[in-house]
Amino acid sequence: MKTLKLTFLLFSLFSITSFSYSQIGDLNKLSKKLEKKTERAVENAVDRNADKAINKTVKKAEDEVTKPSDKTSKSKAGNKSDEQATTVKPDESGNVIYVSKQNGNNKNDGSKSSPLKNLDKAIQIAQPGSSIFIAGGIEMGTLNVGFIESDKPVKIFGSYDENFTGQDIKAHPTVIQPDNESARSTRKAVMKFTKDVAGTVLDNIVFDGGQRNAYHVKDGIVSGIEGGRLLPSTEKPAVGYSTVDEPLLQFVSATTGGDVTIQNCVFTNGASFALQGGHRSGKFTVRNNVFVGNKMAAIEIYGTCASTGGPNTLSLCGEVEIANNTILFTWSRLKDFLDMGYGVRVMTKCDYNIHHNIIGASILAGVDHTRFNKNEWVKVDNNIFFVNKDKDLHYSPASNTRLRIDAGDFGDLEIASAEGNKNEIPKQLKVNKDYLEGYLSARYSEQTDFDRNSPSNQWRSALGMNMQGTIASKVTMFCNKYPWKDALDLFGNVSGLGAQ
Repeated sequence: MKTLKLTFLLFSLFSITSFSYSQIGDLNKLSKKLEKKTERAVENAVDRNADKAINKTVKKAEDEVTKPSDKTSKSKAGNKSDEQATTVKPDESGNVIYVSKQNGNNKNDGSKSSPLKNLDKAIQIAQPGSSIFIAGGIEMGTLNVGFIESDKPVKIFGSYDENFTGQDIKAHPTVIQPDNESARSTRKAVMKFTKDVAGTVLDNIVFDGGQRNAYHVKDGIVSGIEGGRLLPSTEKPAVGYSTVDEPLLQFVSATTGGDVTIQNCVFTNGASFALQGGHRSGKFTVRNNVFVGNKMAAIEIYGTCASTGGPNTLSLCGEVEIANNTILFTWSRLKDFLDMGYGVRVMTKCDYNIHHNIIGASILAGVDHTRFNKNEWVKVDNNIFFVNKDKDLHYSPASNTRLRIDAGDFGDLEIASAEGNKNEIPKQLKVNKDYLEGYLSARYSEQTDFDRNSPSNQWRSALGMNMQGTIASKVTMFCNKYPWKDALDLFGNVSGLGAQ
């Protein structure tokens, strides 16, 4: 009797899932899940009332199959992102190299029990497609070279404990953080990919330029924040070496293309872009990251494939997905606040899908769409924008035209999609309040001292020489150092939006 009822039950479940496959999609996973639930229910019910238990199980299984889950419903309604759907998970089944700054040695074999000491050494011996697991600690490259470089695709998963059993960017972060001394001889991007990149993954890593940059000791001082304004590379500091004007993470134009994923990372204090990448083909995914206190733009990804079809045509190189990122305090190129300063910069030859991000406190705009990328290749949906000083979006529909647009007006844009964007301040954001106060009060001023009637200028004029004067400029804050540990607190502030 038990065997007959179990057979009938499994046949019923198979019929239900087959009928509902077009509604749900993942038949194999669902069937296994329901089969396990059914077997447990039958075993528990045999000694009691088998008929009643089996009928109840069939009804419950039917409800689960025919009714969409809460998660699916919310995703369709736009209340939640699909953040977990495309996250790349660490996998120890393939070729894995382990790195521990605390317990490693570069003469080791890189196994879990005998890890290497430095990430650049692991990249050097890795095969294309290898995974590299890094324990928490400060990474500056072997012999403090000050940069990490790879000519091959690797999957780097950081922020493990020393036993490589748990990954937590808050509890034991892996921080790529060169110091100012390294700027004496090496002036490159903190991390750079130069050639093959297909399949590259960077996960749970902190990129920080705050220790390598040079800051003014008097100008642009903000109470509660270490140091003054950022010094450009052309301005020598009183002590140490000048700022390295290179991105924190860079994929050069010569990279060969393919899928790239940057996820669950932190980018702080970039002196020239946080993430800048050339993209030849495939999908470039930037998901669930925190960007704070960077210069020029937090994210700039541009297509590098060859254009075909004649003059004034654009080829579509690949996709760029920018999702669930928290992007704050993006500064201009110079301290006068006149040029650059964008959260996301839409470049040419790529299909952009920008969604579920928190983008605020940009010196100019949250998103820049002025490079004449095709409107049908641009989607901007379900983002929050706030306190971007020159509006939320810069848009150039034609030459010599630049529109400045609030998030509430995005729906009027003739781009592929612009739905669900809001202009509001998320109160839950755990920003450093001293830094916020400095940004909100940031001002630039100039004072000119020029007297054409002065004796010296009259003499210059009489001899046909140019008259002279002086200009003194001052800024109350410009790209000051954001405490990188505070940036870790920005994960999970707003449910479904920004970095989770």
